[in-house]
Parts: sequence; structure tokens; C-alpha cells
Amino acid sequence: MTKLFPVAALVALSLGSVGAAHAADVTFAVGQSDESTMVYRVGTQFDFNRRWMESTTGHLGGYWDAGYTYWEGDETASNHSLSFSPVFVYEFAGDNLRPYVEAGIGLAVFSSTELEGNDLGSSFQFEDRLGVGLRFADQEVGLRALHYSNAGLKQPNDGAEAYTLHYRLSF
Repeated sequence: MTKLFPVAALVALSLGSVGAAHAADVTFAVGQSDESTMVYRVGTQFDFNRRWMESTTGHLGGYWDAGYTYWEGDETASNHSLSFSPVFVYEFAGDNLRPYVEAGIGLAVFSSTELEGNDLGSSFQFEDRLGVGLRFADQEVGLRALHYSNAGLKQPNDGAEAYTLHYRLSF
């Protein structure tokens, strides 16, 4: 079953991009968890196509993010997760370089309730994120902190964190 999880993730991400009215962005990320496990993530984003609080300083916008994450570990510690989250972004004004900050809360499903010796309590988790970065042309680079927890819906609730560097390309 766990060997089919990455295939299901890619199919889900592909189906999400087929129904989009506009081109999707793709993000690749690499980082480490709070327990020093390597984390690899690929995601697709669909812009809200809305702006709020526009000023000479910048504007508030956002995007929908669907992602697949592989948590590297030994045979018993590796894990896979699928996530979906609305993300709000404040993008500062700029010509060539546009700094931004982002935050979002979404949902995630893990292939196993064990991760790095932590007991997540359930496969269902909430995904909280904070990030900063730079946008330029049709690309961006940034740093992101992700926290996973089932919010106490099931015990134990050890949770997990990941800190990643990401690269996003718009099509």
C-alpha cells in the first residue's frame, strides 16, 4: 500500500492541474525535519487571482497549494504525505525583486502514523505554514516552516516540523 502512495500523489496533483482555468505553478522543496530527517516536496499552486489591501507598499493575495512530501528515513521511519492548503501572501512592491511573507493552514494525510519515532496519533493532520522569500520574473525562492499536528483530535499527538528551501516556477 505505501508503495502506491507516491503514484496516487502524482495522479492527484495531475488531476488538480487539469481542471484549472489558468496555468499552474510548480514548487520543488528540500529541507530537514526537526529530527534532522531529509524532506523532499513537490507541489502545484493555483493563484486566487484576487488582490486585497493594494497600496504603494504591496498587496495581499494568495494561492491554493497541493503537495506531495517524502520524509526520508530507514525502512520503518520513511513516510509520505499529501497536503492541500490555502495560503495567504503579502507581496511587497518592487520592480525586479518582490519580497513576500506567507501563512496558511490546511490539511494533510500521512501514509503512516509513525514519523521519526514520533506517534502522530492519526494519519489525518493539519498543516500550518509560515514562509518568506523573493519573487522575480516568473520564479521565486524562499524558506518555509511547516508544522503538522492533529490538533489533539487523537492521542498521542507528537506532531512534526519541517524547514525547507523552495523554488517555484510559473508556467
